[in-house]
Order: sequence, then structure tokens, then C-alpha cells
Amino acid sequence: MENQKQSGPEPPIKVSTINCIDLSNPDIGESVALLKQACLDCGFFYVVNHGISQEFMAEVFAQSKKFFYLPLNEKLKVLRNEKHRGYTPMFDEVLDPDNQVHGDYKEGYYIGVDVPENDPESEKPFNGPNVWPADGVLPGWRQTMEKFHHEALEVGKAVSRIIALALDLEVDFFDKPEVLGKPIATLRLLHYEDQFSDPAKGIYGAGAHSDFGFITLLATDDVMGLQICKDKDAKPQIWEYVTPIKGAFIVNLGDMLERWSNCMFKSTLHRVLGNGQDRYSVRPFFFNNPRKILLISVQGIEIYIIMSYISIKEKIMH
Repeated sequence: MENQKQSGPEPPIKVSTINCIDLSNPDIGESVALLKQACLDCGFFYVVNHGISQEFMAEVFAQSKKFFYLPLNEKLKVLRNEKHRGYTPMFDEVLDPDNQVHGDYKEGYYIGVDVPENDPESEKPFNGPNVWPADGVLPGWRQTMEKFHHEALEVGKAVSRIIALALDLEVDFFDKPEVLGKPIATLRLLHYEDQFSDPAKGIYGAGAHSDFGFITLLATDDVMGLQICKDKDAKPQIWEYVTPIKGAFIVNLGDMLERWSNCMFKSTLHRVLGNGQDRYSVRPFFFNNPRKILLISVQGIEIYIIMSYISIKEKIMH
């Protein structure tokens, strides 16, 4: 999805109202209804009471900051590899090349499901061993991130069960081995530099894009920055801020789930604008368990095409 360049000044920015799903709510019907409404409206919603303590979330953010505080030469020792593990420097990614004058004002770190090099599964794209800073540089860092990766995956599975019910599927549909039983789950640590964004000049914290996986969970600090555009074809596009809520995940649907739902659920265009403050976030996101991942190259750009075992679209239509 592409964000089309706007002419003239952008319209005033407003704050979006999105639904909040309480994973501890005993009334599952209420949760399903709220989630389904959110998925039909904008594909974004909050999740609270998800089981990850606020104390541990604070530790994850503290450890993330410790990494980004390191000197650049130290961070470059764990530069992202071909398996999408490790550090991505500032400006390394360009999410909206048609409208950005340079890369995103952010640096990141990828952590995935750890697959040993001697495992045949490590030959597949997105599979392989993780890359870690040396213990002597950041003691306990790896253990914190591995624990958070595991706990965030459980939250993602809990959300997927409500999504299944919202699609009139069996509650454990996404737990099946051929769907999300062994998902490709990637944790992304992000640091946005203290810059001011200017869309009129093509300067963004993160350019406009939609996520290409199943769902994304986002935990962020209290610095505003995330914006969504519910109608990407509107002229001019209307952008709304999503307010951070302490202790909550912001969840959004990816292109994969939009396609699987026969485009009933929405994978919405979103971006990040900087306001002169440092901003930190962590983003676990999930694919399905693929039967096959095809790697093709178009004009030197690598593109992964994920082929799933099962089509939710076909199941819903039948």
C-alpha cells in the first residue's frame, strides 16, 4: 500500500477513537463484538489485561534503551543479517519511497524464533539463530528479550482466538499446526530519534505503510507519534493519532489477515511522525506457519511471498 503525495497543507490532525479489548473479560461475546467492530472499521484496537506485568514491560523498555545508548561501532557488531536478525541503523529502512526524501528516522533490532544453524529449518527465509550483543556488553539483555518474545507470542495467540471467533471459525483455528501452530514471530525494538517530521517535505519517523503479516502488537512509551489513515484513497488523506495507553498493546491487522478474511477486515495505512522527542517502542508481529516462502528479486529488491497451507477466505466463503 502506498501513501499518495498530498498537495498543499495537510488537514488538521485529530485523535482516533479505537476499541479496547480486555483479555480478562469473562464475557467473550462482548470481546468478540468489540474486536470485530474494530477490524471492520480500521483494523486497530487496544488490548489490556494481557498477562504481561507492567514491571516486566518497564524492564524490556529499559533494556531496549541500554542497547540503543551504545556507541554506533558497538551496535554495528550485530548488524542485521540475511535472516533479519540484529541491528538496523538510522535511515536504513524506507517504508514509503514515493514520498520520503530519505529513510525512516529510526533504528531497530530484530529478534525472531531461534532456530539453530544445524537445523534444516534454518535454511528457510526468516528462520535461523538470533544475533545477540555480547553478555559482557549488556548483561541479562538476551534473557529479558527471549522472555518477552515468548510472553508476547502468548498474547498474540490469545488475540488470534478472539479473531477466529469474530470470523465465525473454531476458537482454536489459528492454533492448528498448519496455520499458527509454529508461527514466524519477530520482535522489533525501535528507537525514533528526537527529530521533527514534516510530511510536506517528505520527512517521517516511519513512512506510511501497512504491515504484511498476520497481526502486530505494539507497546510504546508515552510519546505520541503513531497515526492511522482509515481511508487511503481519500483526497486529502485524513490522519488520526493513536494515543498510547499505559500497560496496553496497540494491535493492528496485517495484509495477510485482510486477504484471508476476503478483505472484510482491514489492514490500515499507518505512519509515525516525530515531535522532537526520543520515542521507544517494541513491536512483536506474526506471520502464519508457511508451507512455502518464495524469495524473488525485483529490480534488486528482495520480496518474500508467503504461501499458506490453508485459505481462511475459502473457508469463510464455503
